[in-house]
Amino acid sequence: MTTKAKPSPRERLLEAAATLTYRDGVGIGVEALCKAAGVSKRSMYQLFESKDELLAASLKERAAGFVAGLLPPADDGRSPRERILHVFERVESQAGVPEFRGCRYLAVQIELKNQAHPASRVAHQIKADLTAFFRSEAERGGASDPDLLARQLILVFDGANARAGIQADNLAGLIAPTVALLLDAAAVR
Repeated sequence: MTTKAKPSPRERLLEAAATLTYRDGVGIGVEALCKAAGVSKRSMYQLFESKDELLAASLKERAAGFVAGLLPPADDGRSPRERILHVFERVESQAGVPEFRGCRYLAVQIELKNQAHPASRVAHQIKADLTAFFRSEAERGGASDPDLLARQLILVFDGANARAGIQADNLAGLIAPTVALLLDAAAVR
């Protein structure tokens, strides 16, 4: 019989930060984070310089899962058009889950306002990487202006996440046709 090792205080803090900030926002207090993680404030400050650093580390920790759950695998044989549409199909699928609150990286940037904040910098990089994915696929697909299309796609991505995250709209049947129009206009194959 194998017993699973109990997560370390660091792992518990990262998980608590991810869960609580996604559900309640970045204004969550240190006490609430420590209580949820079962870690003392003293231990938290031994592990992380500040709450800001904890938030940034938590976002970094979640980045690989975010990318894996959103982007298609590299060289999967699909056309650039299909690869871009895959991202939006994933957004539509995720938006149908009751606890969906939108893109955590967008939410952090909106809430913090300060682009120099460590968590905001991490979120900005994740979003820049997604825009770069869109640009790369647009270029491979023969887009007339890959830079413009990438900016349009990230605008749709963020807008869809924001609308679904606040439960202002149901994305079913809305997002894929919208993206298809942009891809058609840019002549992406």
